[in-house]
Amino acid sequence: MESIQLHRRFAVDILIRMVILALLAAALFVWKWKFIDGLYFHNQLTSTGLLINGAIVALFALGIVKVIVLLVRYVREEWALDRYIANVESHTGDPLQRVPANTLIAQRHRTMERLWKANSPINHSALASTLVATESTRTSLAKFINNILILTGVFGTIVSLSIALVGASNMLESSVDVSGMGMVIHGMSTALSTTITAILCYLYFGYFFLKLNDVQTNLISGIEQVTTRYLMPRFQVQPDNVLYEFSGLIRSLQGLVGQMETSQHTFENIERRLLETVQSNQSRIDEVSSQMTDIRTTLLRGFRLPEEASAAPSAESPTQQADDETEWTAIKDS
Repeated sequence: MESIQLHRRFAVDILIRMVILALLAAALFVWKWKFIDGLYFHNQLTSTGLLINGAIVALFALGIVKVIVLLVRYVREEWALDRYIANVESHTGDPLQRVPANTLIAQRHRTMERLWKANSPINHSALASTLVATESTRTSLAKFINNILILTGVFGTIVSLSIALVGASNMLESSVDVSGMGMVIHGMSTALSTTITAILCYLYFGYFFLKLNDVQTNLISGIEQVTTRYLMPRFQVQPDNVLYEFSGLIRSLQGLVGQMETSQHTFENIERRLLETVQSNQSRIDEVSSQMTDIRTTLLRGFRLPEEASAAPSAESPTQQADDETEWTAIKDS
């Protein structure tokens, strides 16, 4: 796994940072509540400031929720990629063991496997471009919010300045009307509050939107590295690979031929030894048979046994049998 340049648990780290910064912002909000209450809620002649600030916060909250959802998804994708790498390097047999089927790395594996079984060429660049395009569409809403969030502050400033100009116009028409001055002050305060809200929301959201892009880039980079290192050698068939494998096959065949020659010589030696052993045993058997014949003949002559006393068939030659019969007949006549 050291060969894969991948920042593991990157999405988890970003989520932890998000929580920590949110807690710090909440603590600051409580600490400066009097200032915030005076700036946003007290002495508001119109509800314009509340509406614009509320719209900015709502837009910010929508973007943050989208970023959190994507980060949680990438946490699962990073875990699946780590699991896949561990399966491949441990040689468990099935690289997709305990890897969810709907993760990016599992889909990439099945895609390349289908192309390989269909004998289709695998275009790694096309697969990488498709993955980048697909993942880019997931961040389109967050990207849109990141682009317009600061503009909502500008919009609030313009609206607030318009209110201030209306108050200044009323004040100029009647020097005794103090409501015009109040409207000017209200407009300037609203412009300030909407600008502050938009800038603070943009800083927080913009930072984590950039980190979301980093997490996405890190994940895609890891998938492409795994594809290059593990999937392409497994499923891609190229002329160089075929020639290399064919050369290895030839070397294996040469080794096999050498082993067969050695085995053939060994078999020839064994055959020669077996033949010598058989010949030696045959000579011994012939010698033992001859000796047994001599013993039988001696016994028959010594004990003057009739021919019927022999239970075993005679192994003598016809000439010897004729001599024995003549000698036996002579014995009986005497």
